[in-house]
Amino acid sequence: MSGNLGQVVFAFFEDHLKIQKGLRPGSIRSYRDTIKLLLIHVATLCRRPVTRLSLGDLTFERVLDFLRTIEERRGNQPGTRNQRLAALRTFYRYLAVHNPEMLAEAQRVEAIPTKRATAPKTVYLERDEIDTLFRALPTDGDLALRDRTLLMFLYNTGARVQEVADVRRVDIDLDEPYRVRLHGKGDKWRCCPLWPETVALLKRLMTISPTEKTAPVFLSQQRKPLTRFGIYKIVKRHTATLNCSALGQQHHGLFPHAFRHSSAVHLLEAGVEVNVIRAWLGHVSLDTTNRYAEITLRTKQAAVAACLPPVDPSEEHRSTAGWRTDPDLLKWLDSL
Repeated sequence: MSGNLGQVVFAFFEDHLKIQKGLRPGSIRSYRDTIKLLLIHVATLCRRPVTRLSLGDLTFERVLDFLRTIEERRGNQPGTRNQRLAALRTFYRYLAVHNPEMLAEAQRVEAIPTKRATAPKTVYLERDEIDTLFRALPTDGDLALRDRTLLMFLYNTGARVQEVADVRRVDIDLDEPYRVRLHGKGDKWRCCPLWPETVALLKRLMTISPTEKTAPVFLSQQRKPLTRFGIYKIVKRHTATLNCSALGQQHHGLFPHAFRHSSAVHLLEAGVEVNVIRAWLGHVSLDTTNRYAEITLRTKQAAVAACLPPVDPSEEHRSTAGWRTDPDLLKWLDSL
Protein backbone atom coordinates (compact mmCIF):
# COMPACT_ATOMS: atom_id res chain seq x y z
CA MET A 1 0.00 0.00 0.00
CA SER A 2 1.31 3.40 -0.90
CA GLY A 3 2.17 5.95 1.73
CA ASN A 4 1.89 4.70 5.30
CA LEU A 5 -1.48 2.92 5.02
CA GLY A 6 0.10 -0.51 5.13
CA GLN A 7 2.10 0.35 8.25
CA VAL A 8 -0.96 1.85 9.93
CA VAL A 9 -3.11 -1.22 9.25
CA PHE A 10 -0.35 -3.51 10.49
CA ALA A 11 0.09 -1.51 13.71
CA PHE A 12 -3.69 -1.41 14.24
CA PHE A 13 -3.86 -5.20 14.32
CA GLU A 14 -0.54 -6.13 15.89
CA ASP A 15 -0.31 -3.42 18.53
CA HIS A 16 -3.74 -1.86 19.11
CA LEU A 17 -6.00 -4.93 18.89
CA LYS A 18 -3.65 -7.67 20.08
CA ILE A 19 -1.58 -5.87 22.72
CA GLN A 20 -3.45 -2.73 23.80
CA LYS A 21 -6.99 -4.15 23.71
CA GLY A 22 -6.00 -7.79 24.29
CA LEU A 23 -8.60 -9.16 21.88
CA ARG A 24 -8.95 -12.88 21.27
CA PRO A 25 -8.15 -14.38 17.84
CA GLY A 26 -11.85 -14.67 16.95
CA SER A 27 -12.46 -10.96 17.52
CA ILE A 28 -9.33 -10.04 15.58
CA ARG A 29 -10.52 -12.17 12.65
CA SER A 30 -13.78 -10.24 12.67
CA TYR A 31 -11.88 -6.93 12.43
CA ARG A 32 -9.69 -8.43 9.72
CA ASP A 33 -12.66 -9.41 7.59
CA THR A 34 -14.21 -5.95 7.87
CA ILE A 35 -11.02 -4.04 7.03
CA LYS A 36 -10.25 -6.43 4.19
CA LEU A 37 -13.70 -5.94 2.67
CA LEU A 38 -13.39 -2.15 3.01
CA LEU A 39 -9.97 -2.02 1.34
CA ILE A 40 -11.13 -4.19 -1.55
CA HIS A 41 -14.22 -2.00 -1.97
CA VAL A 42 -12.19 1.24 -1.93
CA ALA A 43 -9.67 -0.22 -4.40
CA THR A 44 -12.54 -1.07 -6.75
CA LEU A 45 -13.95 2.46 -6.50
CA CYS A 46 -10.51 3.99 -7.07
CA ARG A 47 -9.71 1.54 -9.89
CA ARG A 48 -6.36 0.80 -8.31
CA PRO A 49 -4.94 -2.29 -6.63
CA VAL A 50 -5.06 -2.43 -2.84
CA THR A 51 -1.28 -2.07 -2.73
CA ARG A 52 -1.56 1.44 -4.19
CA LEU A 53 -4.13 2.83 -1.78
CA SER A 54 -3.30 5.64 0.63
CA LEU A 55 -4.90 6.99 3.79
CA GLY A 56 -6.52 9.75 1.76
CA ASP A 57 -8.54 7.16 -0.15
CA LEU A 58 -10.41 6.07 3.00
CA THR A 59 -13.00 8.82 2.85
CA PHE A 60 -16.28 9.02 4.72
CA GLU A 61 -18.25 8.81 1.47
CA ARG A 62 -16.54 5.52 0.58
CA VAL A 63 -17.34 4.09 4.00
CA LEU A 64 -21.00 4.97 3.43
CA ASP A 65 -20.90 3.36 0.00
CA PHE A 66 -19.26 0.27 1.52
CA LEU A 67 -22.01 -0.10 4.14
CA ARG A 68 -24.69 0.32 1.49
CA THR A 69 -23.01 -2.24 -0.75
CA ILE A 70 -22.71 -4.99 1.87
CA GLU A 71 -26.44 -4.70 2.49
CA GLU A 72 -27.60 -4.48 -1.12
CA ARG A 73 -25.14 -6.80 -2.87
CA ARG A 74 -23.90 -9.13 -0.13
CA GLY A 75 -27.26 -9.39 1.58
CA ASN A 76 -25.96 -8.46 5.03
CA GLN A 77 -28.68 -7.96 7.63
CA PRO A 78 -28.75 -4.80 9.79
CA GLY A 79 -27.09 -6.66 12.67
CA THR A 80 -24.10 -7.64 10.50
CA ARG A 81 -23.95 -4.15 9.00
CA ASN A 82 -23.88 -2.63 12.51
CA GLN A 83 -21.09 -5.01 13.53
CA ARG A 84 -19.03 -3.92 10.51
CA LEU A 85 -19.71 -0.28 11.36
CA ALA A 86 -18.56 -0.79 14.96
CA ALA A 87 -15.28 -2.26 13.70
CA LEU A 88 -14.80 0.64 11.30
CA ARG A 89 -15.42 3.18 14.08
CA THR A 90 -12.66 1.55 16.14
CA PHE A 91 -10.34 1.62 13.12
CA TYR A 92 -11.06 5.27 12.32
CA ARG A 93 -10.59 6.31 15.95
CA TYR A 94 -7.16 4.73 15.75
CA LEU A 95 -6.47 6.60 12.48
CA ALA A 96 -7.52 9.90 14.05
CA VAL A 97 -5.11 9.48 16.98
CA HIS A 98 -2.11 8.38 14.95
CA ASN A 99 -2.81 10.35 11.78
CA PRO A 100 -4.40 13.71 12.69
CA GLU A 101 -5.17 14.46 9.03
CA MET A 102 -7.82 11.71 9.26
CA LEU A 103 -9.62 13.31 12.23
CA ALA A 104 -12.38 14.92 10.13
CA GLU A 105 -13.11 11.65 8.32
CA ALA A 106 -13.11 9.76 11.62
CA GLN A 107 -15.61 12.19 13.12
CA ARG A 108 -17.97 11.71 10.19
CA VAL A 109 -17.65 7.92 10.39
CA GLU A 110 -18.35 8.12 14.12
CA ALA A 111 -21.58 9.97 13.36
CA ILE A 112 -22.97 7.26 11.04
CA PRO A 113 -26.05 5.94 12.82
CA THR A 114 -26.57 2.27 13.50
CA LYS A 115 -29.66 0.67 12.03
CA ARG A 116 -32.44 -0.79 14.09
CA ALA A 117 -31.94 -4.55 14.17
CA THR A 118 -34.19 -7.25 15.55
CA ALA A 119 -32.59 -8.79 18.61
CA PRO A 120 -31.76 -12.47 18.11
CA LYS A 121 -34.05 -14.86 19.93
CA THR A 122 -32.73 -16.27 23.18
CA VAL A 123 -32.73 -20.02 22.56
CA TYR A 124 -32.39 -22.31 25.55
CA LEU A 125 -33.41 -25.80 26.58
CA GLU A 126 -35.82 -26.62 29.37
CA ARG A 127 -34.58 -29.04 32.02
CA ASP A 128 -36.63 -31.92 30.61
CA GLU A 129 -35.21 -31.19 27.15
CA ILE A 130 -31.67 -31.32 28.55
CA ASP A 131 -32.44 -34.71 30.12
CA THR A 132 -33.98 -35.97 26.87
CA LEU A 133 -30.90 -34.90 24.94
CA PHE A 134 -28.45 -36.68 27.24
CA ARG A 135 -30.55 -39.84 27.36
CA ALA A 136 -30.49 -39.96 23.53
CA LEU A 137 -26.72 -39.54 23.19
CA PRO A 138 -24.80 -42.63 22.00
CA THR A 139 -22.81 -44.45 24.66
CA ASP A 140 -20.36 -46.65 22.75
CA GLY A 141 -16.96 -45.59 21.42
CA ASP A 142 -14.41 -42.87 22.03
CA LEU A 143 -16.32 -40.29 19.97
CA ALA A 144 -19.48 -40.98 21.95
CA LEU A 145 -17.56 -40.31 25.16
CA ARG A 146 -16.04 -37.14 23.71
CA ASP A 147 -19.41 -35.80 22.55
CA ARG A 148 -21.15 -36.53 25.84
CA THR A 149 -18.32 -34.87 27.78
CA LEU A 150 -18.35 -31.88 25.43
CA LEU A 151 -22.09 -31.27 25.81
CA MET A 152 -21.96 -31.79 29.57
CA PHE A 153 -19.04 -29.34 29.78
CA LEU A 154 -20.94 -26.74 27.73
CA TYR A 155 -23.99 -27.01 29.95
CA ASN A 156 -22.06 -27.16 33.24
CA THR A 157 -19.87 -24.11 32.54
CA GLY A 158 -21.99 -22.01 30.18
CA ALA A 159 -18.71 -21.37 28.36
CA ARG A 160 -18.46 -19.73 24.98
CA VAL A 161 -17.55 -22.11 22.17
CA GLN A 162 -14.07 -20.62 21.67
CA GLU A 163 -13.40 -20.94 25.41
CA VAL A 164 -14.22 -24.65 25.19
CA ALA A 165 -12.00 -25.13 22.14
CA ASP A 166 -9.13 -23.47 24.04
CA VAL A 167 -9.37 -25.62 27.20
CA ARG A 168 -6.17 -27.54 27.97
CA ARG A 169 -5.55 -30.34 30.48
CA VAL A 170 -3.63 -27.95 32.72
CA ASP A 171 -6.73 -25.75 32.99
CA ILE A 172 -8.79 -28.43 34.75
CA ASP A 173 -8.54 -29.47 38.41
CA LEU A 174 -9.74 -33.08 38.66
CA ASP A 175 -9.24 -33.14 42.43
CA GLU A 176 -11.53 -31.27 44.78
CA PRO A 177 -12.43 -28.49 44.50
CA TYR A 178 -13.35 -29.40 40.92
CA ARG A 179 -12.97 -26.43 38.61
CA VAL A 180 -11.81 -25.24 35.21
CA ARG A 181 -10.04 -22.04 34.25
CA LEU A 182 -11.55 -20.46 31.14
CA HIS A 183 -9.82 -17.91 28.92
CA GLY A 184 -12.55 -15.48 27.89
CA LYS A 185 -13.10 -12.22 26.07
CA GLY A 186 -10.72 -9.36 26.69
CA ASP A 187 -7.94 -11.79 27.63
CA LYS A 188 -9.71 -12.41 30.97
CA TRP A 189 -9.45 -15.66 32.93
CA ARG A 190 -12.14 -16.97 35.25
CA CYS A 191 -12.70 -20.09 37.33
CA CYS A 192 -15.85 -22.15 36.99
CA PRO A 193 -16.82 -25.04 39.31
CA LEU A 194 -17.49 -28.46 37.81
CA TRP A 195 -20.05 -31.07 38.73
CA PRO A 196 -18.71 -34.44 39.88
CA GLU A 197 -20.54 -35.94 36.88
CA THR A 198 -18.62 -33.65 34.53
CA VAL A 199 -15.33 -34.51 36.23
CA ALA A 200 -16.03 -38.25 35.92
CA LEU A 201 -16.53 -37.86 32.16
CA LEU A 202 -13.44 -35.68 31.82
CA LYS A 203 -11.30 -38.24 33.66
CA ARG A 204 -12.44 -40.99 31.28
CA LEU A 205 -11.89 -38.79 28.24
CA MET A 206 -8.43 -37.66 29.32
CA THR A 207 -7.22 -41.25 29.74
CA ILE A 208 -7.50 -41.70 25.95
CA SER A 209 -6.04 -38.32 24.97
CA PRO A 210 -2.47 -36.97 24.94
CA THR A 211 -1.02 -36.62 28.44
CA GLU A 212 0.92 -33.38 27.95
CA LYS A 213 -0.37 -30.67 30.28
CA THR A 214 -0.79 -28.25 27.39
CA ALA A 215 -2.69 -30.77 25.24
CA PRO A 216 -6.26 -29.78 24.32
CA VAL A 217 -9.03 -31.66 26.08
CA PHE A 218 -11.37 -31.99 23.11
CA LEU A 219 -9.94 -33.57 19.97
CA SER A 220 -11.28 -34.34 16.50
CA GLN A 221 -11.45 -37.82 15.01
CA GLN A 222 -8.04 -37.09 13.46
CA ARG A 223 -6.67 -36.38 16.97
CA LYS A 224 -6.33 -32.68 16.25
CA PRO A 225 -7.72 -29.91 18.47
CA LEU A 226 -11.42 -29.33 17.91
CA THR A 227 -12.12 -25.93 16.39
CA ARG A 228 -15.15 -23.80 17.14
CA PHE A 229 -16.63 -24.95 13.84
CA GLY A 230 -16.03 -28.57 14.78
CA ILE A 231 -17.91 -28.00 18.03
CA TYR A 232 -20.74 -26.33 16.11
CA LYS A 233 -21.08 -29.42 13.92
CA ILE A 234 -21.10 -31.82 16.87
CA VAL A 235 -23.76 -29.84 18.74
CA LYS A 236 -25.94 -29.44 15.66
CA ARG A 237 -25.72 -33.15 14.86
CA HIS A 238 -26.83 -34.25 18.30
CA THR A 239 -29.63 -31.66 18.61
CA ALA A 240 -31.04 -31.90 15.08
CA THR A 241 -33.88 -34.22 16.11
CA LEU A 242 -34.45 -32.75 19.56
CA ASN A 243 -37.96 -31.39 20.15
CA CYS A 244 -36.97 -27.90 21.29
CA SER A 245 -39.82 -25.73 22.57
CA ALA A 246 -37.83 -22.55 21.86
CA LEU A 247 -37.56 -23.34 18.15
CA GLY A 248 -40.38 -25.76 17.47
CA GLN A 249 -39.98 -29.06 15.69
CA GLN A 250 -38.74 -27.61 12.39
CA HIS A 251 -35.10 -26.85 13.07
CA HIS A 252 -31.73 -28.23 12.00
CA GLY A 253 -29.99 -28.33 15.35
CA LEU A 254 -28.92 -25.83 17.97
CA PHE A 255 -25.84 -23.69 18.27
CA PRO A 256 -23.48 -24.24 21.24
CA HIS A 257 -24.55 -20.86 22.64
CA ALA A 258 -27.93 -22.43 23.49
CA PHE A 259 -26.17 -24.31 26.30
CA ARG A 260 -24.83 -21.01 27.64
CA HIS A 261 -28.36 -19.58 27.71
CA SER A 262 -29.68 -22.80 29.25
CA SER A 263 -27.12 -22.68 32.04
CA ALA A 264 -28.04 -19.06 32.84
CA VAL A 265 -31.79 -19.74 32.75
CA HIS A 266 -31.59 -22.80 34.99
CA LEU A 267 -29.42 -21.00 37.53
CA LEU A 268 -31.94 -18.15 37.57
CA GLU A 269 -34.79 -20.61 38.05
CA ALA A 270 -32.87 -22.14 40.95
CA GLY A 271 -32.73 -18.73 42.65
CA VAL A 272 -29.02 -18.06 42.17
CA GLU A 273 -28.18 -14.36 42.49
CA VAL A 274 -27.70 -12.63 39.13
CA ASN A 275 -24.24 -11.26 39.93
CA VAL A 276 -23.01 -14.79 40.72
CA ILE A 277 -24.25 -15.95 37.34
CA ARG A 278 -22.59 -13.02 35.58
CA ALA A 279 -19.28 -13.91 37.17
CA TRP A 280 -19.84 -17.59 36.36
CA LEU A 281 -20.40 -16.82 32.68
CA GLY A 282 -17.75 -14.10 32.49
CA HIS A 283 -20.28 -11.70 31.00
CA VAL A 284 -19.30 -8.69 33.16
CA SER A 285 -15.72 -7.91 34.12
CA LEU A 286 -15.44 -7.29 37.84
CA ASP A 287 -12.15 -5.44 37.17
CA THR A 288 -13.96 -2.57 35.46
CA THR A 289 -17.05 -2.11 37.58
CA ASN A 290 -17.71 -1.25 41.21
CA ARG A 291 -21.32 -2.36 41.14
CA TYR A 292 -20.56 -5.97 41.90
CA ALA A 293 -18.76 -7.51 44.82
CA GLU A 294 -15.96 -9.89 44.06
CA ILE A 295 -17.36 -13.38 43.54
CA THR A 296 -15.17 -16.11 45.01
CA LEU A 297 -14.97 -19.68 43.83
CA ARG A 298 -16.58 -20.79 47.08
CA THR A 299 -19.65 -18.67 46.27
CA LYS A 300 -19.85 -20.20 42.81
CA GLN A 301 -19.50 -23.69 44.24
CA ALA A 302 -22.43 -23.02 46.55
CA ALA A 303 -24.47 -22.33 43.42
CA VAL A 304 -23.57 -25.72 41.94
CA ALA A 305 -25.89 -27.49 44.36
CA ALA A 306 -28.78 -25.34 43.13
CA CYS A 307 -28.29 -26.24 39.45
CA LEU A 308 -27.87 -29.98 39.16
CA PRO A 309 -26.61 -31.93 36.14
CA PRO A 310 -28.97 -34.06 34.01
CA VAL A 311 -30.65 -36.62 36.22
CA ASP A 312 -32.75 -39.74 36.02
CA PRO A 313 -35.90 -39.12 33.94
CA SER A 314 -38.09 -40.34 36.81
CA GLU A 315 -37.11 -37.31 38.90
CA GLU A 316 -39.42 -34.35 38.52
CA HIS A 317 -38.12 -30.84 38.02
CA ARG A 318 -39.48 -27.81 39.74
CA SER A 319 -39.55 -24.63 37.65
CA THR A 320 -39.72 -21.13 39.03
CA ALA A 321 -41.40 -18.83 36.54
CA GLY A 322 -40.90 -15.56 38.42
CA TRP A 323 -37.85 -14.52 36.41
CA ARG A 324 -39.80 -14.86 33.14
CA THR A 325 -41.88 -11.80 34.02
CA ASP A 326 -38.89 -9.65 34.94
CA PRO A 327 -38.04 -7.46 31.89
CA ASP A 328 -34.58 -6.56 33.23
CA LEU A 329 -33.57 -10.22 33.53
CA LEU A 330 -34.98 -11.03 30.09
CA LYS A 331 -33.08 -8.11 28.58
CA TRP A 332 -29.87 -9.30 30.26
CA LEU A 333 -30.38 -12.87 28.98
CA ASP A 334 -30.75 -11.54 25.43
CA SER A 335 -27.40 -9.77 25.82
CA LEU A 336 -25.47 -12.94 26.74
